[in-house]
Amino acid sequence: MSKDTPDPIPTDAPPHGTPSSAASTVASTAASYDAEELHPGGDLVLEPLRPSLAVRLGAEAVGSYLLVFVGLGVALYSVLFGTGVLGVALAFGLALLGGAVAFGHISGGHFNPAVTIGAAIAGRTPWRDVLPYWLAQLVGAVLAAATLYLTIPATLPSLLGPESTVRTFFTGTANGFGENSQLARVSQGEHAFDLVPALVVEIVATALLVGVVLAATSRHVHHALAPIAMGLTYTVLLLVAGPVTNGGLNPARSTGAALFSESWALGQLWLFWLAPVVGAALAGLANRAFATETIEDNLLEEDDLLVEEEDVAVDRLRD
Repeated sequence: MSKDTPDPIPTDAPPHGTPSSAASTVASTAASYDAEELHPGGDLVLEPLRPSLAVRLGAEAVGSYLLVFVGLGVALYSVLFGTGVLGVALAFGLALLGGAVAFGHISGGHFNPAVTIGAAIAGRTPWRDVLPYWLAQLVGAVLAAATLYLTIPATLPSLLGPESTVRTFFTGTANGFGENSQLARVSQGEHAFDLVPALVVEIVATALLVGVVLAATSRHVHHALAPIAMGLTYTVLLLVAGPVTNGGLNPARSTGAALFSESWALGQLWLFWLAPVVGAALAGLANRAFATETIEDNLLEEDDLLVEEEDVAVDRLRD
């Protein structure tokens, strides 16, 4: 029997009328699950108990809020306090790590439409959950961006110039390419990353991010390490993508920033949906091709909260 297959519950039941504590545990466990199916051989199969969709969507919304509030919050004021691209990347990475630890066992800890579509393609998340997850992630990201936008002091943008406004100040968090790339802003337009380099970097970086997420949350990997792998990977990839596009890799984050920035940000938002989705699709297909098994499951499901990721077969309860 492989290590991934849970040991069956012992079949040597006590004499009739003297139920053991193990049998009582099985009975109470069976009663707590909704889905029951009898195998032809008489085994009772208990399907994994999952949090309701509403609970999972709530976790995704709060986790996305945390990620965007921390990441964009640091990025927003970095120009004033010299935080730099490293500080911004660390903020996003640590926020993802914390969110994955806090909410991963509930929703899978996606917080990113790209991760959700990649997980669905890999067979790790039900397709029926994709659009609801996307909506929850967008709600969390937009609310976080709105919170930051509304708390900017009205006089603060004047530090950057007499014509600067709150919206202009917030635009520093938006993703862009060409004359709106981070390189163009720093070099005052002398140099820029155009559409093709921006597209390639966003696709590759997102593919690597989603690939690591899927690999780190495989049933063959200790799940306690998954949030660390996810957070560190997100950090280093943002260090690469930051100078090019201001580090997208997450359509929800890009949308939240664009809604409160200057009009060009919404005009270029399409790339920061297209590229991450394409990158995530490539990662999902690769994971599906090389994985030893494909399961419809939450990414960070924990055995101590749910039944084993495989169906658990127990003997039919006797009178």
